[in-house]
Amino acid sequence: MIDLRQLRYFQAVAEELHFGRAAARLAIAQPALSRQIQQIEEELGTPLLRRTQRRVELLPAGALLLERSRAIQQELARTVSDVRRTGAGELGRLSLGFIHSSTYGLLPTLIRRFRQLYPDIELQLHEMPITDQHAALLRGTIDVGLLRVQQAPAELEVQPVLSDPFVLAVPANHPLATRTRVRLRSVAGDPFVMFAAAEAPLLYDRVQALCRQAGFTPNVVQHATQIHTVVGLVGAGLGVAVVPASGRNLHPRQVRFVQIADKADPVHVALAWRRGQETPAIRSFRKVTQDVVAGLAKA
Repeated sequence: MIDLRQLRYFQAVAEELHFGRAAARLAIAQPALSRQIQQIEEELGTPLLRRTQRRVELLPAGALLLERSRAIQQELARTVSDVRRTGAGELGRLSLGFIHSSTYGLLPTLIRRFRQLYPDIELQLHEMPITDQHAALLRGTIDVGLLRVQQAPAELEVQPVLSDPFVLAVPANHPLATRTRVRLRSVAGDPFVMFAAAEAPLLYDRVQALCRQAGFTPNVVQHATQIHTVVGLVGAGLGVAVVPASGRNLHPRQVRFVQIADKADPVHVALAWRRGQETPAIRSFRKVTQDVVAGLAKA
C-alpha cells in the first residue's frame, strides 16, 4: 500500500515532469526519487509515467493518480485544520438547553455574540425547565445548560454568571406604581400572582420566603409558571407579584417595577455542564458568556 510520503513524491514528479526539478523540490537525491516512483508503479501494477531522455509524460493512470493525490492532500490539510480548530473550540457542535426567561434577558445577546465569534460551531437550542436540563445534561442530550441556580446532581458543574435581583411588579394604576423603592410589607394586603410550586419551585419558594420574612403570607389569587405570564397577569390587574428583575426586559405597558427595600438575595443565572467533561466548545461558550455578562454590567 502506498503511503502519503510516496504520494507527495509522485505528485512532485507529475507536476514538474522532470525528475531533477522534482528531486530539488523535495530535497532528496534524484536516484532515490526514481526508486520511489518505481516502487509506486510496482505496488499499483501499472506504469504511471513515460520516460524518455528528453521528457517525462503522464500516462492516463498517472493523470488519475495525480488528480486523486491532490484531492487526498487537500482533504488531509482540511482534516488537520479542522482537528486543530475543534481542539481550540472553534469548530464543532454545541447543544444548549435554556430556560424561557433567558430569552428576554441574556440569551439573545449571547447567541448573537457566539455566532459572530464562532460561526463554524453549530449551535443547537433546546428550551427546557431547570430540572429537565439537569436530566438532559446527565443523559448527554445537551452539552451545556443556561438555567437558574438550584440544587443540582453532584455530577454537574454549575457556574453562576449573572445576578438577577427580585423586584415588585404592580399594575400601572397601583398606589405604589410611582415609587422607586418600597418595603414588601406594603403589599401585604394585596392579591398576589404567584409562581406555581410544581413548575417553578425555585421562584415559588424564594418569593414565599421573602413574604414570610416581611411578616405576612401572600393572598394568592392566581398561579403561573413563566415570568412573562406572571407579569402579564399583573398588567391585567389581577394583583401584584415578586419577580426577577429580568422581567423588566419585557417592557409591559401596564406594569411598573419597584425595587424591594427588604434584604433579598437574588436568584442567579448559571451555566451547567457535566463535571469533568468540559469540551473546547463549552469553554468557548463560557468565555463568550463571561464577556457578554461583563458588557451588560457596563451598559
